[in-house]
Amino acid sequence: MASRKQILGVMLFSGLMLMMNVAGAVESITLMALFKDKAILVVDGARRVLKSGEESPEGVKLLSTDTQEEKAVIEIGGKSETLKLGVVIAQFTAKGRNSVTLYPDSRNHFFTEGWINGVAVRFLVDTGASSVAMGSDTAKRVGLDYKNQGLRGYSNTAAGVVPSYRIKLDKVQVGEIAIYNVDGGVTESMDSGDVLLGMSFLGRLDMRQDDGKLELHER
Repeated sequence: MASRKQILGVMLFSGLMLMMNVAGAVESITLMALFKDKAILVVDGARRVLKSGEESPEGVKLLSTDTQEEKAVIEIGGKSETLKLGVVIAQFTAKGRNSVTLYPDSRNHFFTEGWINGVAVRFLVDTGASSVAMGSDTAKRVGLDYKNQGLRGYSNTAAGVVPSYRIKLDKVQVGEIAIYNVDGGVTESMDSGDVLLGMSFLGRLDMRQDDGKLELHER
């Protein structure tokens, strides 16, 4: 008969093996079917039906679905990725946390180059902005159909009350840090070509300001 110490040893070993399996590489992920707030994935050959916010035994978490664009956003190993219907993503592995260090200009503002949906833009870090905000010219250059796909509202500006639109951005990236499915805003009266990097992006990172510099770290 096994001793209590041997039983505990087996339980500990089994737990470690389970953790290693979840944290290890996922060979392939395929989006097979898509519904509102639900998706059917095939993860390493296993069929998984997930609702938004649920996680598979392999550690694949469904964040959101878009039936019109036929895509879903997932998270695995702390990294987000957009899946297209029927497209296989192979060798999707958990990566280390990326970080970016920013330095202030002469007015103590933090600017950085980055990308929205793969299009290069210049960001101004603004913790007072709730979303990633831009003017209409920048939105058109990025390729956002904000008037048809966005939710219309109004914003108070120096020029008065002007139309504004809330819209989802597929991908916002600074350095090696990429965040998917980010809340964005388009204000038609914004003249600057700079994009406000607001809390819909920054709030999903760890931020630290030290010796004047600003450090952004993936969670």
